[in-house]
This record gives sequence, C-alpha cells and structure tokens, in this order.
Amino acid sequence: MTARVNEVVARGWDGDLTTFLDDLTADYRGGDGERTWGTDGRDLVVSAVFRSGGHVGLTRTLRPWTGAAGDRGASVTTWSEAGEQMASPAADVRHFLAGERAGEQAGEQR
Repeated sequence: MTARVNEVVARGWDGDLTTFLDDLTADYRGGDGERTWGTDGRDLVVSAVFRSGGHVGLTRTLRPWTGAAGDRGASVTTWSEAGEQMASPAADVRHFLAGERAGEQAGEQR
C-alpha cells in the first residue's frame, strides 16, 4: 500500500511528539490502555498500545482534510519491544524535526 500526504500542518500540537515517544521509551514496563498524541486538527495521530511480553504497537494515522476527504485516511502499525527498541523511532523523529527547524531558521535569515 502507498499513502501520500503532500502537507500536514502542525499548529496547536497536543504536546511534543518527541516527548510522547520518549515517555514510551522510558516506560518499558508498559501499562494499560492506549496512549495517543495528535496534531490539533487530528491530521496526524500516533497511538501506542502495550501488550504482554513487553511489546508496544505504534500506530501512525494520517487523515488529511477530514471533512473534505470523506474521512479517508491511512494507518500503519509496527510492533517493537518496549524500552530500547522504542528509542529508535524517538531519535528518528527528533532528527527529522531538527532538520525541519534548521530549514525554517535558514529561510528566516535570508
């Protein structure tokens, strides 16, 4: 399956995504229920579910223009061991966002 979104606008985030992922990494014992992070408009939602055996399912959902697109979207779930295996997605997001912020700052300096 291929899903593409040309742009996700992230204003008014429900907290920082990297903090959400770091908290999941630190909480290697898991917990009950589902934890969710999302952008204000819910274009991008990241959910985590802990399962027995120390595994966490991380679901990323894109729903662009929820009203105009008829609530269509795409989701992908990956399963990892809780703890250190969760550190990799957190580091990847931090690296990606650092690059985006550096690009924004370079654009402001022009």
